[in-house]
Amino acid sequence: MHLAYPAVLSALLFCTGLYGVLARRNAILVLMSVELMLNAVNLNLVAFDVWLSKAAVETLHSGQALTLFTIAIAAAEIGIGLAIVLAVHRNRGTSDIDKLRDTAEGHPTGPDTDNPAAEKAEATA
Repeated sequence: MHLAYPAVLSALLFCTGLYGVLARRNAILVLMSVELMLNAVNLNLVAFDVWLSKAAVETLHSGQALTLFTIAIAAAEIGIGLAIVLAVHRNRGTSDIDKLRDTAEGHPTGPDTDNPAAEKAEATA
């Protein structure tokens, strides 16, 4: 098997994941796209490890070891990331990245966003 086949598949997976990170608004879909990108990197690591092991008689299979390390890091990342997304969804009621960014920057999102005097009057009452 040629090295070009897994390399092209890996590039397609990585580009699909990159598109998902840049185009999606839902935080869970962004996490899934990051996982797709990590799997593309894992495929590339294993493909190059197999390709390089044909040239050398004694190899360490460092690409496969690094792939296992990447899988462990990805599992921890998705566990922590999903816990954060669920906690934010419970507190804010949405997992839309644009809405969360607006609330983090301090933009008001209530019914009285046009009238700051009404908001001040409610605070003093």
